[in-house]
Amino acid sequence: MLACRPLLVTWALLTSVRSQSWRPCTDLHPIDLLSRALPRRGQATPTQVQMVQSRGSRGVRLTGTIPTALSFTASQIFTNCDYFPSEFSLVATMKIQKLRKKMNQYIFSLVMEGSESLLLGLRVSENRLHLLTSPPGPGGRRRISFKDVRLHDNRWHTLVLAVTGHYATLTIDCGLPVELKQVQTFPSTLSTRGSRFFIGSRGRWRSRFSGLLRQLVLLPGSDATPRLCPNSEPSLAELSVPQVLKSSPLQSCQQGSVYPYEAEARVTAGDRPPCSGPEKGQLWYNIQRKGLFICDGMKWRTLLQSKERLDYVEDYQDLYTRSETFDVEVFSIPSEGLFMAAANRDSRSGSGIYRWINGSFQLYQNISTQEARAWKHFTIDDKVFLVVADIRKVEPELSVIYRWNRRQKRFLRYQTLETHAAQDWEAFQIHNDSFLVVANHRRARDSNHNIHSVIYRWNLDTKLFEVNQTLSTSGAYDWEFFTIGPYHFLVVANTFNGQTTTISSTIYVWLDGCFRSFQNITTVGATDWEMFQIDGRFFLAVANSQQLSSRGPSLYNINSTVYELNMFTQTFIRFQDIPTHSAVDWEFFTIGDEKFLVVANSHDGSSYSLNSVVYRWQGYEGFVPVHSLPTFGCRDWEHFTTKQGSFLIYSSATSRLSKVFRLRTY
Repeated sequence: MLACRPLLVTWALLTSVRSQSWRPCTDLHPIDLLSRALPRRGQATPTQVQMVQSRGSRGVRLTGTIPTALSFTASQIFTNCDYFPSEFSLVATMKIQKLRKKMNQYIFSLVMEGSESLLLGLRVSENRLHLLTSPPGPGGRRRISFKDVRLHDNRWHTLVLAVTGHYATLTIDCGLPVELKQVQTFPSTLSTRGSRFFIGSRGRWRSRFSGLLRQLVLLPGSDATPRLCPNSEPSLAELSVPQVLKSSPLQSCQQGSVYPYEAEARVTAGDRPPCSGPEKGQLWYNIQRKGLFICDGMKWRTLLQSKERLDYVEDYQDLYTRSETFDVEVFSIPSEGLFMAAANRDSRSGSGIYRWINGSFQLYQNISTQEARAWKHFTIDDKVFLVVADIRKVEPELSVIYRWNRRQKRFLRYQTLETHAAQDWEAFQIHNDSFLVVANHRRARDSNHNIHSVIYRWNLDTKLFEVNQTLSTSGAYDWEFFTIGPYHFLVVANTFNGQTTTISSTIYVWLDGCFRSFQNITTVGATDWEMFQIDGRFFLAVANSQQLSSRGPSLYNINSTVYELNMFTQTFIRFQDIPTHSAVDWEFFTIGDEKFLVVANSHDGSSYSLNSVVYRWQGYEGFVPVHSLPTFGCRDWEHFTTKQGSFLIYSSATSRLSKVFRLRTY
């Protein structure tokens, strides 16, 4: 390989100077051919040159009828003598669309002025790259051709072509180099006297380069690959890019060159397209939301959008599950669509996985579960998982992790973990580590609620979860993970300590590789925490379910509370009390600029048929009730959106009927 073979710089010297000290014909530093061809500051910009931004990066394109717009004399480079180096590298960054068969386009050429005889040229054709030379003497033109080179895919690519002795090596996007051995070495006496460099052509209209050119560099005497690779953006690796392609396209200085400029952006309509590095700068028009979005390389950001407002809630779908449903988990699988997992009470019928098909949830897969209490969806790298919180009356109690099998398009059993009347799972990541935490409610053998809940860490070697830390909890019912600035938190909803439901629920903070107690908050039969952010303010809402009384019946009509983080005391303080009826879940969601909370009211002491309430954020007033939704034994709320609109689904712990509501907007 070229990288392993030392390069000996060989230069042909004129006979008249052989007795003098040796000097190369040009500098041994990178020579930016593209910058040489572009007009300098103060010079008029040729109308045939256009600067175009595509996929987040800028390049130049020849647009006029004069193919000589980007050219300069070879004598500007070869100042000490007239010979082209026999050992060199060429670096080019370009983007070109699909080429027709038998079409050739020049990236650059070196041509004799007057005769238009080609001395040297770098040419691209369908799936091939050619280096052409016309050495002095008999033998005619030589060609080095690399096959199966896919450069014409309308994406940016950076190539390094290194030539030394009998060898030519091509590296594209810092990938594996391809080496060709030639019968004859590159000519050491290729004279450039009286010649001219043409960028993007060979001095003629025919075979003009139709793509975008961002970088074109000649490096005499060495292989440029180690200077560029490895690289975090190998398709845009830089050795020397003209400043005008890095800076703002419109120069504020009146003496600077101002290029005709356009952004090469496609506008896609319909469903949400992917947004990653290659789509950076592309536009998406969401017909339903009447919004225009731009891809920043990671996610779609709003440019223009008609803000939606919630008008009313309508009954959309009656969903009869396998049995009573304690929890629903709505999630997406890339290239597959939207799914919902139902945690069903009856062990005999198991739990159902539903898929959103033609505007409604349809049963897709049934999984054997044991009085399932909750599902949690999570991903590690590109792997999709579901974990279920199962309950058994005898030990050992086991909860199961399932993994999505792409070939079978089903969730398959992956790993079992010992749990104790598990009520909830929470999945989260800290730095590059993936974690699971289980809410262990009570131990089966002695009904003790004061036990440990367990945090598991993903082992990158074994590809399994292992115990990482245990935390003391009292009838744990729910975990919520959240991040504020550089700090990571876990909060547990403790429900019962064996004597009372009026106990402390604890917020933990991640310090020195483990979670440590941060704050205790008194709760009353806490069953759920919901963390959300509004205008830079951080809130925690707790669902209080019941207050046990030694002197009389339990109280179900009690307040649930919203807490706000006080930046001065660095603690969560009471913000608003909201009357609820054995609340078991909060769900925060947004529509347009509006923020909402919906509570799952499950029981008032005499009936399970209650109204669950949607509250809207109204600033100083806090959350104000705006909609009352009839529910029966409501246990869980989930908000989701599809191309059909925005929806809420609730599960019933006392009936097989779960319901989907559609949120009508205007």
